Amino acid sequence: MSAITYSDEDKEKGYTQDVVGDVDHTAPNDSVIADRYARYGKLGTVMQRILASGVEARGVERVPENERETKNMWNNLLMWWSVNCVLTTIPIGVLAQEFYTLTLPHAIAVIFCFGALGAVCTAFIATLGPQTGLRTMIITRFSSGYIGCTIYSILNILTQLGFSVTAVILGGQTLASINPGTLPLVVGIIIVALCSLIPCFVGYNLVHVYERYAWIVTFIVMLFLWGLGGHAGFDTSAQKPLEDTGRSLSADVLSFGGIIFGSFTGWAPVAADYNCRLPADTSSTRVFLLTFFGLFIPITFVEILGAALMTITDPAYVDSFGSGSTGGLLSQVLSPWKGGGKFILVLLAFSVVANNIPNTYSAGISMQALGRPFALVPRFFWVFLAFVIYTVAGVAGREHFSEILSNFLSILSYWTAFFIVIVAEEHFIFRRKNGPLGGYNLDDWDSPSRLPVGVAGIVAGCCGVAGAVVGMSEVWYTGPLGAKAGAMFGADLGFELAAAFAAVSYPPLRWLEIRLTGSCAREARDIFDCAIVVV
Repeated sequence: MSAITYSDEDKEKGYTQDVVGDVDHTAPNDSVIADRYARYGKLGTVMQRILASGVEARGVERVPENERETKNMWNNLLMWWSVNCVLTTIPIGVLAQEFYTLTLPHAIAVIFCFGALGAVCTAFIATLGPQTGLRTMIITRFSSGYIGCTIYSILNILTQLGFSVTAVILGGQTLASINPGTLPLVVGIIIVALCSLIPCFVGYNLVHVYERYAWIVTFIVMLFLWGLGGHAGFDTSAQKPLEDTGRSLSADVLSFGGIIFGSFTGWAPVAADYNCRLPADTSSTRVFLLTFFGLFIPITFVEILGAALMTITDPAYVDSFGSGSTGGLLSQVLSPWKGGGKFILVLLAFSVVANNIPNTYSAGISMQALGRPFALVPRFFWVFLAFVIYTVAGVAGREHFSEILSNFLSILSYWTAFFIVIVAEEHFIFRRKNGPLGGYNLDDWDSPSRLPVGVAGIVAGCCGVAGAVVGMSEVWYTGPLGAKAGAMFGADLGFELAAAFAAVSYPPLRWLEIRLTGSCAREARDIFDCAIVVV
């Protein structure tokens, strides 16, 4: 244990702040992390052997500078391209016609506008990875405290597991549709889930190796789908007789926009997990731009494809969608190629593996971020547990894919909206170079007594929840403001109001928290720190 000292260069970057007291400021390397499991006797020996085989030891621990990598900057683009240029992105575009009866031009406009906003938000979160060397959920400790991080981690676990459920169901549906009656849907779901588990179990490096190249094949397949769909006949006015008008149309646009926003910001709670090994002096502008385009280009490209395929009016295509959902529609689109089309369906089915990898990997990280007792359990164990949970849930919900997707994505946009706002305001207002706190003391990441109490972040998050409740419009509930914004069924203003309520409440609450939790509160916070250690 030694007093923290920082170089002038560090202070100029705004990464640190002056603190009082001693703290272990050495970020543990991988070998130190692996040695922790020796305390578990024979079980610890098994764990150490697993880690010695090449499985990643590091979980939520901060990555020290001497273990940062100086290459693979383009992973910020290629990874997100691979993750989103996949089968699971197509049904999001399908929802424009299936649930909201939007014409193709209106669907495209919504995807572009709300997608750009969501990509900006997620790209910002990604810039914090190299700056801090921390996983995304751990970064929230600097705004919402230790307990706030636990709350966000629970939300993120549910989010990533929800994404995984939709991924394995759709992958299984597609495999089952290749030769109907041959492969049971349950078996297809299990196959896709197992393929997702392997790289996540091994860890960070294998995840990046896979995602660096996975996009190539699927991008070519998407081009094939565009061509075959165009040959079948896109009808941009097909939904015109069914499309709502006036306030009802506005409500459809806002509700579908919330889903699009959620499809982008769903990656915000994990965005820093995949570049925290880059050097601290990595250009934030480059990280932002590469992440933005790595999200925006493939997601809009594939979501618009999904919306376009729904404009095909050929009865065979309509019947295929009615009987087999998105998987059945894609099978019909590829039917002119016969055996070749079935091979492409196989590629599409397994493309969801690239999408499901970050869900699985980050679910394990978020389970460790729940608190120190959870962090003591190896990362690979939590990854395996996540795999079991979403596989079982996927099998149980396999007949309700569209309903799960629609409700899940719209609710997802609510909490990610206020999460992003709170982290951004902490970063730009309170942690800026000349701000009230002057930067981040990164070595405090696991010291509750030196982190914010978190009351401001938690209360602002509750305000965000209140905004979502009064503005949401779901099948099972419509908030008072959401009801007034639309016609018969209201309009979903959930994520907009969640962000607005959090944005207005957090700065004054945080300023008050800083004023009230200075040195006079140090003893009480040290007691809390000791309690966490005991637990």
